[in-house]
Amino acid sequence: MRNPYEVLGVRENASLEEIKRAYREQVKKYHPDKYQDNPLRELAEEKLREINEAYEYLLKNHGQGTYSSGSYSYGGYSEFQTVRDYIMRNDFYAAERELNKINNRNDEWFYLMGIIYVNRGNYSQGYSYIKRAAEMNPYNEEYRDALNRLNNSYRNYNTQYYNAPRRDNDDCCQICAWLYCTDCLCECCGGDFISCC
Repeated sequence: MRNPYEVLGVRENASLEEIKRAYREQVKKYHPDKYQDNPLRELAEEKLREINEAYEYLLKNHGQGTYSSGSYSYGGYSEFQTVRDYIMRNDFYAAERELNKINNRNDEWFYLMGIIYVNRGNYSQGYSYIKRAAEMNPYNEEYRDALNRLNNSYRNYNTQYYNAPRRDNDDCCQICAWLYCTDCLCECCGGDFISCC
């Protein structure tokens, strides 16, 4: 694994704010959404994984001295990559099985579990997992983008459902209300529209 400071393009005594700023810039530059239908997509995804690994390492080890190539721990990178591969192949049950073997329940674990649940149709549980991942690592744009997409889908669904045109002849309550109002008006004028009431 390359030196995480080099991956993010910061000096080894960079402040936490400089590291976060560099991370955000790198994520914007290599985000896979910018490379859709592009032969460089896989390369961008690989680079983004490297950026996320470096960032996670620097956040956990900030202020503990300089980086030593022998001390870098992958922290389940290969395991998470295996899960991502299963997800890319739409094998969500195998992805969940692999994910449950990982003891490191970090932000990526919650994000991937959320993606699995969403793709299996359990949007509520998937949303909870992805939201948790975004709360654990608010600077990760991959998590924020997924959360925003879910929020937008939810809003669009509600807008379509609640703003759908209603036909008066299908709404029994509407018909009863009209009849009741008509009967009340007739009685006020001395008549009776519905004799049983």
